[in-house]
Amino acid sequence: MKTVCVLLMASRLAWTNRGDLFRELVAEYNLHVGIDGALIERNLCRICDDKFPTLYPPESLTFMAISESPISGAGISHSADAFLWKPSLPSLLLQVVVTLGEKTDEGHIIEAVAPAWFEIAKLVASDPSAIYQIGYQKWEDMIAAWYKAYGFDEVTLTPRSGDLGRDVIAVKKGVLSVRIIDQVKAYAPGHLVPANDVRALVGVLMSDRNATKGVVTTTSDFAPMIAEDPLLKPHMPFRLELVNGKELVTRIGKLAQKT
Repeated sequence: MKTVCVLLMASRLAWTNRGDLFRELVAEYNLHVGIDGALIERNLCRICDDKFPTLYPPESLTFMAISESPISGAGISHSADAFLWKPSLPSLLLQVVVTLGEKTDEGHIIEAVAPAWFEIAKLVASDPSAIYQIGYQKWEDMIAAWYKAYGFDEVTLTPRSGDLGRDVIAVKKGVLSVRIIDQVKAYAPGHLVPANDVRALVGVLMSDRNATKGVVTTTSDFAPMIAEDPLLKPHMPFRLELVNGKELVTRIGKLAQKT
């Protein structure tokens, strides 16, 4: 197995302190990994004390390290070839998908979408069954990130409890301003969202006077004939929208590919 020395710039990879990612990376590529500040300054491998290429990651979690020329030292060969390493879904799920900003009365404003979101979205698009490996709290983060990446001006992730039936609030300001409230249902396949749960969101929609539309997003699907429910049908699709697992995969997959 080739040994490649790589310097992970801690200042540019906030998540590099996670030992599980390092173990997976080192095990697969036999890497010498340096994250010590002094080593960054010297650009030396802390194991073999030789120079190595510096890793400047793209805006994703796909690693690429390239050395301009082979270097050898202490009996270790440093490959000049590029290599790629793509984390598995379990590893990605350990990473944050949003950066939280200011706290308001409704929750935390989403400041930015983290690179991990795009990698998770691409994995889900290639294997839709992966949506069931993602926990409900992570799905709330994923949906909030989707709105932010889609271009909404202000996206709020509400508290885990006391959210008043709103998991995500997404606002577009200016011309044709809108305020969307989204309720996320991370259910296993076969666990359908009942009509009563959707009716509850309609109630929330009516009580939030600034809301222009309500969305129920689920990893599963909705009860049969729910679109014909006499209490729900008048609100669809302009005030109420239902997003099932298939549509969810399509939406995040398309957005991830565009970015």
